[in-house]
Amino acid sequence: MRRTVRKVCAVAAGVAAAVLLAACGGKSAEEQAMAVAQQSYEALRQGDFDEFLAARAFSAALPGGYREQLLTACRQYAHQQQSIHGGWQKVEATRAQMDSTLNLMQVFLTQRYADGTAEEIVVPMVLVEGEWRMK
Repeated sequence: MRRTVRKVCAVAAGVAAAVLLAACGGKSAEEQAMAVAQQSYEALRQGDFDEFLAARAFSAALPGGYREQLLTACRQYAHQQQSIHGGWQKVEATRAQMDSTLNLMQVFLTQRYADGTAEEIVVPMVLVEGEWRMK
């Protein structure tokens, strides 16, 4: 009887692990966080400020006035990048590193600009209800 219960538990644990892996598409936590950060900054590059803001942790709970201030800051940042560098050509996630002390993932993005320059930025990401979000 005990062996049967152990076998059932082992099979159930294996199935649960397979389901979780399939749900994640087989990607590591680092790859998942990198993909979300890159998609978010790509939205910013393309001027979709609402999508960029929606990728922030707890953005749905932001008060309306504060949300508008953040959207204005996004527009100003995009305008600044356009005037200084001629705009973005590409945003690429290059690596990610888990910070277990702060309980977040540091995603490193390279922003390539129209004037030929590049800049590396760090985007802190947190796991909220199973999804990676910008902090």
